Amino acid sequence: MAPAFLTQPQRAGSSTALADAGGWLLYIAALIGIALLLPHQAFEPGARSYVFAIGTLGIWRYSLRGIHFVRGMIFLRRNFPRLRRAVTALGAEADPSQVYFLVTSFRIDAATTARVYRATIEEAIACGWPAVVVASIVEMADQRLILSLWAQLAPPAWVRLKIVRIPGTGKRDGLAQGFRAISRDLPRPDAVVAVIDGDTVLEPGVIKKTAPFFALLPTVGALTTNEFCEVHGSYTMREWHRLRFAQRHMSMCSMALTRRVLTLTGRMSLFRATIVTDPRFIADVEHDAIDHWRLGRFKFLTGDDKSSWFSLVRLGWDTWYVPDAAISTVEHPPDPRFMAASRALMFRWYGNSLRQNARAMKLGPRRLGWFTYYVLFDQRILMWTGVLGLALAVAASLQFGIAHLLGFMLWISLTRLAMTFLLRLSGHPIGPAFPLLLYYNQVIGSIMKIFVYYRLDQQSWTRQKTKLDRGLDRFQLRFNRWSSQAMTFSAVSLFAALVMFLVTT
Repeated sequence: MAPAFLTQPQRAGSSTALADAGGWLLYIAALIGIALLLPHQAFEPGARSYVFAIGTLGIWRYSLRGIHFVRGMIFLRRNFPRLRRAVTALGAEADPSQVYFLVTSFRIDAATTARVYRATIEEAIACGWPAVVVASIVEMADQRLILSLWAQLAPPAWVRLKIVRIPGTGKRDGLAQGFRAISRDLPRPDAVVAVIDGDTVLEPGVIKKTAPFFALLPTVGALTTNEFCEVHGSYTMREWHRLRFAQRHMSMCSMALTRRVLTLTGRMSLFRATIVTDPRFIADVEHDAIDHWRLGRFKFLTGDDKSSWFSLVRLGWDTWYVPDAAISTVEHPPDPRFMAASRALMFRWYGNSLRQNARAMKLGPRRLGWFTYYVLFDQRILMWTGVLGLALAVAASLQFGIAHLLGFMLWISLTRLAMTFLLRLSGHPIGPAFPLLLYYNQVIGSIMKIFVYYRLDQQSWTRQKTKLDRGLDRFQLRFNRWSSQAMTFSAVSLFAALVMFLVTT
């Protein structure tokens, strides 16, 4: 059973019971079919190193998954309910003096923009606290739409509107200009700021459920919320996004146990106003960049959520998660084809994580905590371990027979089925495509991570179609391109050699 406080948001993205039942029956039938194809010697490999490698990899990977699951369940069922009762007991003492709603919009369709701003204005009215809606926009059409909605909803006097017009130079500039507009308003020390993406629809009551925690948890500088999605795409794309948010929820719960969630999602996160008005924080978000030993210095085009997280942790703040407060995102895949769209999104997401990883680890375990430090370290090697099992199984089947690959397929099918039902315990709905998509994410995700790891300077938005132009000369461009290809080839060659060594020894 899922925690009671998570039952309502499950309505988002649920498929019909009949389709789910048919999908589960088909999956179970496939499992039985694979099992019947296995010969008796399937689990008697001809290489001890192969058995050792597969066993060691499985113990390592599943033990970490198990730790995340246990930590997540402790947070959901014990830690968070206790804190929810404590903040409820505080009553009006935990109320913020002001709430700012900063919404950034650029190249989002009018229907989605209308839904987002309507929900934001309604939430500003419903929370009952003095509120300011700050619209950071580029296009005049958005301004007219916002003013029309404002006139229709007729907010009371304690709810104000600020419109910030910026050039279309990217989300980071939009956030920075919005932060500066809030700074000029001179917010009180206990004010809070909700940073909302232009495709995020606030669920009713989300601010009332989240803002009071800042009074209870004085070391928390920012927090984020549970997330559900409405996907304008195929069945596979919808299920893929639902799986992603279910995994995100479990990971967030695990990391929130020690108040160190690893990202403050740009979709909707809540910050203390004293942080977003800090010039150091604004500069971190607007001008974030890294110096790479081979690729040179380059700015972060995407990944503002990683920049805000790094800035807060570097400044000494904790980050947290509120699982019973939800938002809904309107997802428009960048391509109608699932494979193309998922790879494009993975390229952006994993690039943001890997660009963040090295400098985050430099903060050290004393600042991050040992578990957080290990999770960041695991991100570096997960790109290789994610494909190691499949590579070993394929190599062993070529060396000893197809039974090894069939046995591996059965093992993967069973373990991903178990993982799917563990996700269900967190409160997110599941579907029969989840086990297959879990392994798709592991293998294709690992390949994308390997590709992007050696091309960290390559960045692009999937919606705005903008790319980073560093103004490099022809020699530097060629050097970056060819050195990236050479390093990728070298790393993959060493990986292949290791696989063959383990199988043939």
